[in-house]
Amino acid sequence: MATIPTIATPAADTDVFVLPAATIAGTPVRTHGAEGTQGANGVAHDATPIFNASTGATIGWQEHASAALVDAAVRSAHGALASWRGTTPVARGKLLKKIAELIEADRARLAAMQMQVSGKPPLEADIDVGDAAATFNYYGDLCLDEKAFAPETLALPDDAVTGERFYEAVGVAALIVPWNFPMVTTAWKIAPALAAGCTVVLKPSEITSPVEHLLAEIISEAGVPEGVVNLVNGGGEVGALLTAHPLVDKISFTGSTASGTKVMQAAAQDMKRLTLELGGKSALIVRADADVERAVTLAVGGAFTNAGQMCSATARILVHDDVYRKFMAAFETAVRAIVVGPPQSANVAMGPLVCAAQRSRVQALVEQGVQAGASVAFSGSLETACADGFFMAPVVIAEPPADNLLWTDEVFGPVACVKSFRTDEEAIALANDTRYGLVATVVTADREAARRYKAQLRAGLVWINTPQLIFPQVCWGGLGLSGIGRELGLAGLRSYQELRHALADIG
Repeated sequence: MATIPTIATPAADTDVFVLPAATIAGTPVRTHGAEGTQGANGVAHDATPIFNASTGATIGWQEHASAALVDAAVRSAHGALASWRGTTPVARGKLLKKIAELIEADRARLAAMQMQVSGKPPLEADIDVGDAAATFNYYGDLCLDEKAFAPETLALPDDAVTGERFYEAVGVAALIVPWNFPMVTTAWKIAPALAAGCTVVLKPSEITSPVEHLLAEIISEAGVPEGVVNLVNGGGEVGALLTAHPLVDKISFTGSTASGTKVMQAAAQDMKRLTLELGGKSALIVRADADVERAVTLAVGGAFTNAGQMCSATARILVHDDVYRKFMAAFETAVRAIVVGPPQSANVAMGPLVCAAQRSRVQALVEQGVQAGASVAFSGSLETACADGFFMAPVVIAEPPADNLLWTDEVFGPVACVKSFRTDEEAIALANDTRYGLVATVVTADREAARRYKAQLRAGLVWINTPQLIFPQVCWGGLGLSGIGRELGLAGLRSYQELRHALADIG
């Protein structure tokens, strides 16, 4: 692999790197022989640039894997499967704990790369690294405990027959991850896959792959055997080759619902096991008894963290009539105070969108929504340092029509919509009036009301008076168009295992 330069600060744009098309059985594979420099000699003809989201500068190049390299990566994982699946949970757990240890030891460099590629503010970038380490630690502990891997005896009506339930690694897993939380989403997939005894082929987003390459290097350094973790670079065409490969047994995909539909169709051809973590259009509900200051804080975090580029963004904000004016006044003050800028800006709270195309897409959606009847209530502002990056000020829409795309469609940018409601029944109906069902947030001081909302909201995860806390112990996933299956927690492990039974009469 061409060496990724150590980044001392998020602004270190002068070092240009070239990422190989694939890393197969621990060996980097280039599609062009020479070492390569920015956009000129040595860079493969199909290489694509990697940008610093805060400056727009090209900081590296990424080669794309060919069909032959995708095949080689899958065959590498398939060849390593029997040996890796045969290791003990304790042996796998020790390696996962080592990976977590190495992530923590390299925390500053990993966070700096997150900041450089994605433009994330320092706090967000550091949280990402911590989340990745916590995920490997959790699944490492699960392996070391061994209880989740032990066969379970079944009680049967026939005393002459013994029954046993047990779990076995699915096989080769294709892991396709998005650009909004590189390394985090990857850890959510690789850690349980390795814990289960699967081997993997990872395809990172072509926009943020440098972070994933650093993580892959750490996994190798930890001592994971060659062939157990392989990586292929590229866009949708590489993902399509990977999901269609006959030796892939399991697909775990995080991305848009439209892309997830294509993945599901590909998996259906030979009944590959499947986990899909897709889009969302989630609600934050502010009841009349809510602490408005807390509600505003949760609304800002839920809509504008990671510049709104979250499937869990609670960008549909429902506020009770009794506190609507108070909330909107405080929300406007908070939104106008958000410091948008590059990671090195003082007090920065929101970074750029990930690329120029994403910013153009979000801006176009806002324009379409306004033309269709939505009204901008207020917006934030940009620092002068934002001139060259992919920045967009936060936007708040008030009382959009129920069929307006800004209210109904996933925008994936710093755009929030606010509607008023009068009763809990109305709020629940509005929140559930979507084909998605990923998360929801409720702000209330009433325990009984909280219980009703938890029971009636159609969402995979409901937060009550808390920010969007995500722990490895708590499963992640949604209903409807938000996907199929769950990640994290024990269910995340089980998604990489086949449930099996055995019955015996041995006299």
